[in-house]
Amino acid sequence: MPLKDLLLALVVIVVWGLNFVVIKVGLDGLPPMLLGALRFVLVAFPAVFLIKRPQLPWRWLIAYGATISLGQFAFLFEAMHNGMPPGLASLVLQSQAFFTLFFAAIFLGERLRVASVVGLLVAAGGLALIGSENAAHVPLLALMLTLCAASMWAMGNIITRRFGNIDLVALVIWGGLIPPLPFFALSWCIDGPQVIENALRGISWHSILSLVYLAFIATMLGYSLWGRLLSRYPAGKVAPFSLLVPVVGLSSSALLLDERLTLLQGGGALLVMLGLLINVFGPRLLAARTVAQGSA
Repeated sequence: MPLKDLLLALVVIVVWGLNFVVIKVGLDGLPPMLLGALRFVLVAFPAVFLIKRPQLPWRWLIAYGATISLGQFAFLFEAMHNGMPPGLASLVLQSQAFFTLFFAAIFLGERLRVASVVGLLVAAGGLALIGSENAAHVPLLALMLTLCAASMWAMGNIITRRFGNIDLVALVIWGGLIPPLPFFALSWCIDGPQVIENALRGISWHSILSLVYLAFIATMLGYSLWGRLLSRYPAGKVAPFSLLVPVVGLSSSALLLDERLTLLQGGGALLVMLGLLINVFGPRLLAARTVAQGSA
């Protein structure tokens, strides 16, 4: 991969890694569901008038928007609102890789690979360590909500596999039409109209800048650059870069929010990363070993 494209991948990694710190800042001024609603209003409008709708039936756009956009971020924002630290959120959310494997086995009939199962067990041990901490560090509800967010991301991945080659930016923009009304409805039910009115009347510059970052930088810029890389290289060559997102997420949270991991959390984080590495690189190493043994 040329240096120019490596730099593009690095930009995406940094943008998506910082995303979790920005979410935390946004949640300091806006309720979770209202933050989600405003984010996707900005994602969809006015872009839907400028970008052609992807050639998909509306039912698939709705399914995509309901999982990756609405489901993932409703659970993630609520998890962080309930005490999930941003850095750990960036890591635990990557468990979507394992949910994707299981959903692919259930719905698409794909076989689970040995390396993936081993990686899952290692990562599960890491999550158990993170969850075993005192609730003041990582509330169990927040951890479970983050895992629910990861499962929604994974379900969206399964849906996306049916689309074939498609403009990722157009998919994100038109899929962004789906979440705003459900998010507003959830905010109305959970927070009430008075809280929504007060939040909108007293919205701070921190909240506005957070929304701008989430909508235009993390979503529009991030997905456009990621889509460009996927159009130039096989997915297997691009996807491993996403493993660096939690590294940026944990580092930026420590630097900007003074988030510090306890010894158990640090050990759990390392195990989760090891499990993800085994899942991504394990099959290649096993294949290379098989070829080497066959040629010996």
